[in-house]
Amino acid sequence: MPVEYDLHSHSLASDGTLSPAALVARAAAAGVEVLALTDHDTTAGVAEARAAAMEQGIELVAGVEISVTWRRQTVHIVGLGVDPDDARLQSGLAGLCEFRAWRAEEIGRRLEKAGIADAWAGARRHARGVLISRTHFAHFLVEAGHAKSVRDVFKRYLVANRPGHVSGQWAALEDAVAWIRGAGGQAVVAHPARYRLSGTRLRQLLGEFRECGGVALEVVSGSHSTEEMHRMAGLARSLGLLASRGSDYHGPENPWIELGRVPALPTGCVPVWSDWPQGLPLVVNQ
Repeated sequence: MPVEYDLHSHSLASDGTLSPAALVARAAAAGVEVLALTDHDTTAGVAEARAAAMEQGIELVAGVEISVTWRRQTVHIVGLGVDPDDARLQSGLAGLCEFRAWRAEEIGRRLEKAGIADAWAGARRHARGVLISRTHFAHFLVEAGHAKSVRDVFKRYLVANRPGHVSGQWAALEDAVAWIRGAGGQAVVAHPARYRLSGTRLRQLLGEFRECGGVALEVVSGSHSTEEMHRMAGLARSLGLLASRGSDYHGPENPWIELGRVPALPTGCVPVWSDWPQGLPLVVNQ
């Protein structure tokens, strides 16, 4: 029987709503056998997730999802099988977390000017972990009656030309890939169909990503349609990239995305785990 991989998930350490231990328990209950914890710009949840994985009898891949600015576009690069104790990786992530802290305060200030009081405090309450993300602001704004849904919040308040928008200045693509590779991991472009890029621009991104040492494309994602999945599979094959598979699970609040509940990789794709010893990267459950 094929091993059930889910190589993209989030916990309370970033913008997920489950603790790392609860996330691992849910993954095990869903039949996931190899889970990657890939919180945004932090590996803070990995130790707890590792301990829980050992208790649950599944494998935990230490991962991270790094925020990158590429030609004024924000893209995300997942690192799989990284060493969370790598000094260069942690230094890079620390810089991103400092920017995230400032951005959260600035979003709060801008929403205050727009007549929404205590937004930062409300987002802080929803975060529970160290990182305060736009998703936490969105949950607060829905709770406070300023919008009907998280999606509505982003459209009305948090995207460009809206009152709570703050532009991101994230890692350079070459730096993010270098941090991941230096920590012993594999770099993967996350949910590529989500970016507002033309086919030509996406190929440019992937070409530069390969030149930096990136090796894989997240072909199967919880946010990809079937058509997008097959289109990304064609890109991976044509560009010689390995293929990854992950739900991008954030919590039970979104019933449309569940751990392990994503399609198998399309035929002809070479899995990112194809050369892992016994199907696992070198840095797991250690």
